Amino acid sequence: MPYKASGGISLSYNVEIKKMPGNEDVPLPQKMSEAASGYDLHAAVEEALVLQPGERALVPTGFALAMPNELEAQIRPRSGLAYKNGITTLNSPGTIDADYRGEVKVLLINHGQEPFTVARGERIAQMVFQVVPQIALQEVNELSETVRGAGGFGHTGK
Repeated sequence: MPYKASGGISLSYNVEIKKMPGNEDVPLPQKMSEAASGYDLHAAVEEALVLQPGERALVPTGFALAMPNELEAQIRPRSGLAYKNGITTLNSPGTIDADYRGEVKVLLINHGQEPFTVARGERIAQMVFQVVPQIALQEVNELSETVRGAGGFGHTGK
């Protein structure tokens, strides 16, 4: 059943997914609970990949997407891997644009103190779909004032 926003507007979209050749054994993205917002992604490595501490690798997932222009897919870390092993996504969240048709890959990094082995079919990240609003940038000579003003990094203290 699609989620209904206030006012009864349906936020349901069709996203096409295609397994890449040679990855028939790798599970497609899947939610691990009914109310999960993210779809777990599985590693489509040909052989086990060992990430040494501080090392990063681009890990294939074995699928490609076609989604409507109103969506983007964000690749995010799995909390369990981050907590237990220090494994996270380096560019978090990674963005998959609606017009990209190549294989989805995950940039993993080992921030842990021990080598970590990524096995074929292992859950390595999660993918969350987001609606992308249509924005019209308008160049102006002056911006409206706010109390914060130009206060940036650390401007409110610790």
